[in-house]
Amino acid sequence: MSIAHAADMAYAAAPSPGTSGSGSAMVQILFLAALFAIFYFLLIRPQQRQRRQREVMLSAVKRGDKVVTTGGLYGTVVGLSEHSVVLKVADQVKLEFERSAIGRIVAQGEKEGA
Repeated sequence: MSIAHAADMAYAAAPSPGTSGSGSAMVQILFLAALFAIFYFLLIRPQQRQRRQREVMLSAVKRGDKVVTTGGLYGTVVGLSEHSVVLKVADQVKLEFERSAIGRIVAQGEKEGA
């Protein structure tokens, strides 16, 4: 390939002098905006919703609720504080956990371990 031939190819690939290239910049901006929207609706928004639902569930825990910890331990809430919860897991056996260790509240009709 000669130098003259390479120069002709570079000249052909360059944008024409009449265009400023703002069209391609606008396409890039729209592409990035669309990409951000996809990430927002598929990742960020569902995580925020789950976090809000979990905070509501943790604040609604009360004495007498049957709960399951994130480790899979079933128990009944017998004591609460701002940051911890005391669970009765068997007769004369009470364990203290962080409130955030509660995985879910067991529904009234649901059997433990099922």
